[in-house]
Order: sequence, then C-alpha cells, then structure tokens
Amino acid sequence: MPYFDAASAAPLHPVARQALLAALDEGWADPARLYREGRRARLLLDAAREAAAEGVGCRPDELTFTSSGTRAVHSGISGALAGRRRVGRRLVVSAVEHSSVLHAAADHEDRGGAVHQVPVERTGAVDAGTFGRALTEDTALACLQSASHEVGTEQPVAEVAGLCRAAGVPLLVDAAQSLAWGPVPEGWSLLAGSAHKWGGPAGVGLLAVRKGVRFAPQGPRDERESGRAPGFENLPAIVAAAASLRAVRAEAEAEGARLRALVDRIRARVPALVPDVEVVGDPVRRLPHLVTFSCLYVDGETLLGELDRAGFSVSSGSSCTSSTLTPSHVLKAMGVLSEGNVRVSLPRGTAEEDVDRFLEVLPGLVAGVREKLGAPVAAASSPAPDDSLVVDALGKRCPIPVIELAKVIGGVPVGATVTVLSDDEAARLDIPAWCAMREQEYVGEEPADRGAAYVVRRLS
Repeated sequence: MPYFDAASAAPLHPVARQALLAALDEGWADPARLYREGRRARLLLDAAREAAAEGVGCRPDELTFTSSGTRAVHSGISGALAGRRRVGRRLVVSAVEHSSVLHAAADHEDRGGAVHQVPVERTGAVDAGTFGRALTEDTALACLQSASHEVGTEQPVAEVAGLCRAAGVPLLVDAAQSLAWGPVPEGWSLLAGSAHKWGGPAGVGLLAVRKGVRFAPQGPRDERESGRAPGFENLPAIVAAAASLRAVRAEAEAEGARLRALVDRIRARVPALVPDVEVVGDPVRRLPHLVTFSCLYVDGETLLGELDRAGFSVSSGSSCTSSTLTPSHVLKAMGVLSEGNVRVSLPRGTAEEDVDRFLEVLPGLVAGVREKLGAPVAAASSPAPDDSLVVDALGKRCPIPVIELAKVIGGVPVGATVTVLSDDEAARLDIPAWCAMREQEYVGEEPADRGAAYVVRRLS
C-alpha cells in the first residue's frame, strides 16, 4: 500500500532502526553518571550531538535535544522572547508558519505581547522586503519556516536572515520539513527540527541556539541539556535520530532528484487528467518530494477516504477534513482553493509504478465524488429574466456552496449577480477561488443575518 504522507511522518529509515536497536543495549544508563555504564551512555550522547550539529550546521554545544519538534519550537520562541524582553515584546511571523509557531504566538499574545503576521504571495512565499519592513525597533524575535509543511514552497531564508541581522533581530527557523534535504542557509539565530520528519523515531526534536543570542529558558529547569530541555534524555531515540539524519543527507542529492522528477509528473499530469484542479505552491522553489493540489466541487474527506480504499495514504488541508471545519490557514493565507485539497509527499524509495497507479485511479475517484455531490457537468445556459439571484447555502459544508453557485450562474444574464448565503468558513476562500478559475467577477462579501453573503457577477 503506497504511503504518500512523508511530510507528516517519514517511515523509519533502516539506519535509524539499526542505531535504535544498538543503543537500546548500550545507551540505557544515565549519561550524567560517572560509572562505566554512564560514561558509555555519555559517549553515545556526545557522538549523537556532534552528528546532529554537523547536519544542522552549528556547534555541538549550541544544540539541544528536545522531546519533539513542537517542544523545540515552543522552547525556542519563549526563551528568545524572554531573553530579549528589554528590547520589546513584538513577535514577527509569516502567515503560513507551522501551527506550533502560531500556537506559541497566540500564547505570547495572550500574555500581553504583540504579534505581527507577514502575508505571503499566492505561491506561499513571503516577500523578503515586506518581511524586513515588519522588523521594528521593539521586535524581539522573527520566525520563518525554511519550507512549507503543507505546500512545499521554500522561503527566502537567506534574504530574510540578512534583513534580520541588519535590524538586530534574531531569526528562528522551523527547518523540520527541509533538514532531510540539506542545511538551512546561514544567518539564522535559532533553528528547530523534528526527527520523525526525516526518518528518525518520533519523540525527538532539536533546538539550536547560536552563541551570543540572548536566551532565557522558561519553566522549571534541571541540569540536563543546559537547562533547556529538562528530563531524562531518550538516548536510544536520540542516537537513532542523529544516525538517520546523517544517512538521509548522504542520499539527499540522488534521491531528491529522483523524487523531484516524480513530483513534476504529478504536477503536470493531475491538471491534464482531472478537470478543475489547482496545483498550489511554487513550481520551482520547493521541496523535491511534496505537491499539493485542490479539486473543485470535491469533499476532501470523502476523496481521502476513496484514496485510502484504493491503497493510497495522503493528507489534506481541506476544511471538510478538519474537526474545526475551517480551511487550512496556509491555503487561506495563500488565497487558493481549499476544497478537495490533497497533499502528496513521497517518502524515500517511492516506486515509479506507484505514482503511475495513483495518476491512473485519481480521475475516476474525483469524478465519483463529484457525481455523489451533484456537481455540475456544465453550467446552465438559458438566462433568467431576473438581474440577480440568491442561493441559500446556509448550514451546508464545503464544497456544496460552490456547487450551488456553479449550478445557477449560467441561469442569470451576463452582468447580473448571484449572491450565495453561507455560514461555512471555507466559502470565504473557495468562492473567490472559483471566480478566478471560472473567469467570473467576485464582487465581495456582505454582512448577513447568518454567516455572510458572497456576491458574484457573471462575466461570460
């Protein structure tokens, strides 16, 4: 069964498995003790730190192992903000950061701090100049991911790091998704990563803090990991994480080129095989293994279920696959279609025939979902006498509001409007995206007794 969700968690690398088993026998003792077993455990921990630091591009004494990538992000943000509290309490982040960054930002805001979100372009990338202009005198910290977890777009880290350095603001980079493919460009001040993203075991994160960065760890402390990650180290998992990072880096150039070719095939073939699809993210500046696309008139949860039954494990940012019933904040910030969203992230070793079979079954599955939802095959062509029409889609989840709009748009004269009443959060994103795909005019959003009224003018 092809597993196409490596961006969530990559399969355990064979080197990680071997290192984990070996360390279970040799690294069970307390590395803080001076007796023989403790010294042996300390040697394993030091070797793992050196290997991980080499992969990150920092000094071993700048790197701390944490219990997860999320913990690394939270500790990095809170520690940097506390260390620079005399400068100010302003935190600058991009609008497409991983949820761990945004949760830390929300906590900072709840505690009286200020958070500024830098918008992104339709590709998902920030404009470096716009990011730089957000760095005011009272900015304590800036955060920018190296590459998007959701759409794979690489960020201009080097340019932003230069602007942060000129402004005297430390930059924290979430590199969890990109570390497997190479080091992050120089200039960052803090960096976070997560082992299960590169084929290491879950439960190991890393936080690198450059020497000279003002940093004050928050919460109770102890003597381990320089006081930045209290608690007994999971040494076998740490050893496996460091060994697998070194292994995947050795394979990165060849495997990256191979997977990029497979992803290029998906990016090109999906729009050709499936009508009304939007491939999102930067087509060039992106991770080699990841592609995201959205299918108009499709319920994302249903499509993922159909793909799972066909033997493919993929992910989605659609609101209809979320317990919050809101579309992905990344897709929302990009202003792209969110319904029927599919993220394909290929693990190492993905076979070419598995990608071919995915492309073979996808069109039929999408067509089946659309048919079940009553999606229009072609818009009605006979104009109605009225110059406007109201569609009541209240209480209906995506993609139904857009489907109802598509069914009636051909029934009003050119120049007339259709108003869609909807209380589904995804409609705020998907109706403008539908208008762009169908070359109709999105007039705007108006208040309504329930939800909102989205006005569309027929142009053709």
